Amino acid sequence: MGLSIGVVGATGAVGRKVIEILKERKVPIEKLRVFASARSAGEKLDFNGQEVTVELLTEEVMKDKFDYLLFSAGGGVSEKYAPIAAEAGNIAIDNSSQWRMTEGIPLVVPEVNPHVLKDYRGIIANPNCSTIQMMVALAPLHKRYGIKRIVVSTYQAVSGSGHNAIVELEGQMRDAEHPNQVYPKKIAANCIPHIDVFNENGFTKEELKMVYETQKILEDNTIEVNATTVRIPVFYGHSESIYLEFKEEPDLKEVREILENAPGVVVLDNPANNEYPTPLETANTDDTYVGRIRRDLYNPKALSLWVVADNLRKGAATNAVQIIEVMEAMK
Repeated sequence: MGLSIGVVGATGAVGRKVIEILKERKVPIEKLRVFASARSAGEKLDFNGQEVTVELLTEEVMKDKFDYLLFSAGGGVSEKYAPIAAEAGNIAIDNSSQWRMTEGIPLVVPEVNPHVLKDYRGIIANPNCSTIQMMVALAPLHKRYGIKRIVVSTYQAVSGSGHNAIVELEGQMRDAEHPNQVYPKKIAANCIPHIDVFNENGFTKEELKMVYETQKILEDNTIEVNATTVRIPVFYGHSESIYLEFKEEPDLKEVREILENAPGVVVLDNPANNEYPTPLETANTDDTYVGRIRRDLYNPKALSLWVVADNLRKGAATNAVQIIEVMEAMK
């Protein structure tokens, strides 16, 4: 028997990507139901050659029986409807930031901390896109050497802001006078060190997500994380420049071996041949790519890395579908 799966926010960018990845990864589905607001209800979506009608999201439909419900409709929707689904005995996997730091709710990157899913039912949180790819790359190194401090600068694609941001970048690339509505400044031919709202301490909400989500996923609140998140005029794929300080001095050859053998990681690091990952080359893939691996010039216990991943796939939809795969494998 296949699974009964529901997708909430099915007509959005991430929701559509979830449906695409469920098909690609051949998740055994007996019944797929898709939900959205009144604006999209009644729309037809294709799944494995069959038409699926978008249903109106209501409290009542969340009480129906599902094996898994995948939420990709924003924090307000998840706040209201995910608890209803969970109370009805369903497993709700949420892509928003609503439940990530809630005590008792697992925050999961399947390659890193699948153990927290054992025998769990209820709401499961998908981490922030920039946190996910960083954890895939850094967790195996933390396990071996112990990370003390992370300094990360991100270079994030506009698709992370939704469809309107893609349209805005396209418009500004065609016409320099195209207005900026999604971002506080023009994004074309520019970079904006401002993602989400500013906190009183000068960090943005996006930057603080990387701090606290990292500590929760690695189960170590002593790890120091300093993040600067930047939006750049790229359509798909987030990049990260990461500086790491370890408790032990790392061996560069062993570091490469660890990363080459880590699940979900592809090492692309041959500067002599201009081999390093970029968003354009790694788009529409599910792996996390690591390059520019090098020792710090001054601190023998420190390294620098360059990490790239597709933010809509591994940074959101693929990670959520992988959670289903892990939970099914645990049965």
